[in-house]
Amino acid sequence: MTTEASRPLKILFFGDSICVGQGISIHQGWVAKIAADFSTTGLPTSQEILVINSSINGRTTRQALEDMPYHVQGQRPDILVIQFGLNDCNHWATDRGLPRVSPEAFKANLQEIVQRGKHFGARHILINNNHPTVSIKESTPLDHQSFEDSNQIYNAVTRNLANESPDDIHFQDVERHFHELIKNGAKMSEFLLKDGLHLGVAGHQIYFDLIHPIIQDAVNQLNHE
Repeated sequence: MTTEASRPLKILFFGDSICVGQGISIHQGWVAKIAADFSTTGLPTSQEILVINSSINGRTTRQALEDMPYHVQGQRPDILVIQFGLNDCNHWATDRGLPRVSPEAFKANLQEIVQRGKHFGARHILINNNHPTVSIKESTPLDHQSFEDSNQIYNAVTRNLANESPDDIHFQDVERHFHELIKNGAKMSEFLLKDGLHLGVAGHQIYFDLIHPIIQDAVNQLNHE
């Protein structure tokens, strides 16, 4: 029988292809790198750290809410990392120019994901927005804006939600972090695959360098409670 004291400390990633690592080898993804690092370093105690990646390519926040009972609520994570938006903001021709999920619904869905995460035991919740893309062509002839235009709108929604949220929500402004790198001479295309959207190996390393220390701090806090 597993007691609360002996159960592993669970870190759960709940997102889309950016967390999955679409287009690169599994071990090179930023989530896999975080799992490998904790496997190597662990905690200064005997408590096991269990890293769970409950992310799915192409998932929107609407689909994520439907998946939560199994992928999050049943896992009861201590640390929940949430990242969505690139699929929500996408425009399909079959939707006649509408985004897959409206900005208003996207914000409400994120709020409910956070609420449910807390209700099922997450003591630290991290929310990321998304990196810039170089997809500047119109998504469809009906919406008259590029994919990157939409991405910026949804990144702002995530940023505003985080600003309105309690202090126990940790927000990582991934978009702003990449813009700082670009100001210092980097090119966004260096961090992406040829599709101009998904992260390449260098992009996953940037995510790892940004987010791993934040998760490590959360783990250390939980270890001292």
